[in-house]
Amino acid sequence: MENEDPRNGESVHHQHVTKKPRLACVITESEIQEEFSHHQSGIARINNGSFGSCPQSVLAAQREWQLKWLQQPDDFYFNTLRKGILHSRAVVKDLINADDVDEISLVDNATTAAAIVLQQIGRSFSEGKFCKNDAVLVFHCTFEAVKKSIQAYVTRAGGSVIEVQLPFPVNSDEKIIAAFRKELKNGKSNGKRVRLAIIDHITSMPCVVTPIRELVNICREEGVDQVFVDAAHAVGSVKVDVKEIGADFYVSNLHKWFFCPPSVAFLYCRKRSSSSDVHHPVVSHEYGNGLPIESSWIGTRDYSSQLAVPAALEFVNRFEGGIYGIIKRNHGKVVEMGKMLAEAWGTNLGAPPEMCAGMIMVSLPSRLGVRSQDDALRLRSHLRDNHGVEVPIHYQPPRDGEMGVKDKDGFITAFARVSHQVYNTFEDYCKLRNSINQLLEEPQILEKLFAG
Repeated sequence: MENEDPRNGESVHHQHVTKKPRLACVITESEIQEEFSHHQSGIARINNGSFGSCPQSVLAAQREWQLKWLQQPDDFYFNTLRKGILHSRAVVKDLINADDVDEISLVDNATTAAAIVLQQIGRSFSEGKFCKNDAVLVFHCTFEAVKKSIQAYVTRAGGSVIEVQLPFPVNSDEKIIAAFRKELKNGKSNGKRVRLAIIDHITSMPCVVTPIRELVNICREEGVDQVFVDAAHAVGSVKVDVKEIGADFYVSNLHKWFFCPPSVAFLYCRKRSSSSDVHHPVVSHEYGNGLPIESSWIGTRDYSSQLAVPAALEFVNRFEGGIYGIIKRNHGKVVEMGKMLAEAWGTNLGAPPEMCAGMIMVSLPSRLGVRSQDDALRLRSHLRDNHGVEVPIHYQPPRDGEMGVKDKDGFITAFARVSHQVYNTFEDYCKLRNSINQLLEEPQILEKLFAG
């Protein structure tokens, strides 16, 4: 279909887009810092996981695309836009080892992709294809926007939800697999069908890399209709091979760990799946031409983030080992920094290193006295406003019948989700370490902070 559209330009269906770095121009540490010199100075930015980071060279490429559009929008629309997006999709196809570029759609973010998949499920309930109380299965810590999409599109149409409690702190894949298998079997009781399983490849908060291939296989064994992997944090922080994973749908943001400008993500729809009824939630004149084409034009807007994907690949390939070199570098550094922080505070990690990617959960000292999610938010704001440290804080409430994790002073109730990206320095983590230690020495500030 795409080759018949005059806006497509030359087909890249069989064009291989290299992922190998050009070792002749390996980036230096000073060049890395220059690429991110637009970051606000004086801030320990150890929260790459939330919004990502875009280097200067990719921002420059984005500005070029924006200017080309503004110079002659009509010519750009008819002769450049679709071809450029197709090129970006081809980059993603090779990056994740998909079979065909037609399996790749570019969307704004993982939230948009979740809406696309869940609208399809909701329509099946509304049209009577699914029985009332057939279910969607998710982890209890699934991203809140995904939960809201389930509420908006599925439960209001008669579907139910099965929540798997993600064990945390966790010390093995087997714990997650056992919890997942148990809830999936329970969810199928009384003749109910699980129509969709939403599985996080890397959970957001708390942050854990899940045994994704094993969980997808369990879904196949148990007769789950479709599997949607929410991998918002995956590309650029773990290896992604969608054929090995075997899900029907797989989404990952490209602005979090792949250095693209916000906002751009891809949604992979496996051709062998029944994905013909998926549509972009914004209906344009491209409706009915397949999700990749529907997503490539949703009305007049800024498409430069999608067009800048090849520039992000060029940046990545300046590093020794390319994307896999960056993944190895960030994982090694975040584990090193996580262990340093845990040792300094007399605490521990929330998961073993092999269950971490570019982010790691570090237990905060129990003496901080975090007693609610509101306390966690207040602590995060205090670190930002008074110490120049940007890091998410996770509140872990005690569960009935379970012994929590302890340090020498009591039960641990809070964890820092620490990121490492190529621009981070050792001093960033020292700043977090020292800020927490300073708070421990000033109990009157903690008392005032958590008084609300």
